[in-house]
Amino acid sequence: MKQRHEKSTPSVGRANLARLRQATEGEIMRTSPPELAELPADFWDHASLMVPVRKQAISLRVDEDVLEWFKQAGPRYQSRMNAVLRSFMQASTGSPRKAGKR
Repeated sequence: MKQRHEKSTPSVGRANLARLRQATEGEIMRTSPPELAELPADFWDHASLMVPVRKQAISLRVDEDVLEWFKQAGPRYQSRMNAVLRSFMQASTGSPRKAGKR
C-alpha cells in the first residue's frame, strides 16, 4: 500500500485541506476576497453539492470575438463556456438535471 505524503504547497487547483481545517475564523476573514466579506447569513442555506462530471476534450471552432469575451473574464474560460452551454441545454430541454446527476 502506497503512503500518501502531504505536500507543503498544493498543486494548481488543489486545496491544502489539512491547512484549511486548521484555519481560524479570523484568518479566514482576513484572507478572504472583499466581495465575500458581507455575505448574508443565509447565503449557503440553499446551496447544493455539485459533483463534477467527466469532461471530454474536443476541438471546437468559435468566433474570435466570442472566445476573447470569455477569456477577458480570466482563467477557467472553458469552464464558463461549458456552463453557458449547459444552461442553454437545460433551458431547451426543460431538464432540471445538474452536473454530476445522471
